Amino acid sequence: MATLSLDGVDVMGERLADEVLDVIQEKPNLSKISFVAHSVGGLVARYAIGKLYRPPKEEVKDDISGNGCKEEPRATIGGLEAINFITVATPHLGSRGNKQVPFLFGVTAFEKAASYVIHWIFRRTGRHLFLTDDDEEKPPLQPPLLKRMLEDYEECYFMSALRLFKRRVLYANVGYDHIVGWRTSSIRRESELPKWGESLNEKYPHIVYEEHCKACDSEQYETISTEDDGSSDKLEEELVRGLSRVSWEKVDVSFHNSRLRFAAHSVIQVKDEFMHTEGADVIQHLIDHFHT
Repeated sequence: MATLSLDGVDVMGERLADEVLDVIQEKPNLSKISFVAHSVGGLVARYAIGKLYRPPKEEVKDDISGNGCKEEPRATIGGLEAINFITVATPHLGSRGNKQVPFLFGVTAFEKAASYVIHWIFRRTGRHLFLTDDDEEKPPLQPPLLKRMLEDYEECYFMSALRLFKRRVLYANVGYDHIVGWRTSSIRRESELPKWGESLNEKYPHIVYEEHCKACDSEQYETISTEDDGSSDKLEEELVRGLSRVSWEKVDVSFHNSRLRFAAHSVIQVKDEFMHTEGADVIQHLIDHFHT
């Protein structure tokens, strides 16, 4: 089963979409849907919702309340109302940029070498994460999958689906996550990473910063591009801009003082009998702010 996660973001997304549809069919009384995903699962979930998106039906329903209004048709995710879309330590900008995979120590030579050999280890999923899948398809060549997921592409409504959710939330490790860097998990440029300090709330000791980011328009893009410090490459910038067209709640997490800080990538989403004192407050924050 473990090797199935190497099949690629698209293949995993198709499987997840099929599984969701099976659950919906088995439980006909469901009316709402939310997604909570960890690590590459966040990319898989973004692909899946693109497949599950259902455009508004053309017919307009008469209002049964008798006030003379008609109910406008709404788009759905698999026929359900979209509520929360939450990712935890997910590499939304991929893993190819500088310091996006911290265990490579930010050494450019290591990062470039990784992009050439990653598919030997992580197969198609590795190619998707390092954005080296643009030569994967037969001619004509297509952009890397993560770039295609910035738009409604062919039969996948990636951005329409993402925009449909009432809340979009990013949980990101500010450090000690050796798998997924802070920029890529929080969809920020290097110059946008905030200064953080102690925890904001005693109830959530590992949460050190929260930010509500409104959707950016094209005029804001121009301003940002002139102010950016140039540390991110062109493709990464396209991903930041594309994903910033929708609003996000960003929650930054620090395990710097934790005995399990070197396992931050996993601890951030763990709440069990062995690690209940570590990531439990992050999970509790997610639950407390979950919209129903």
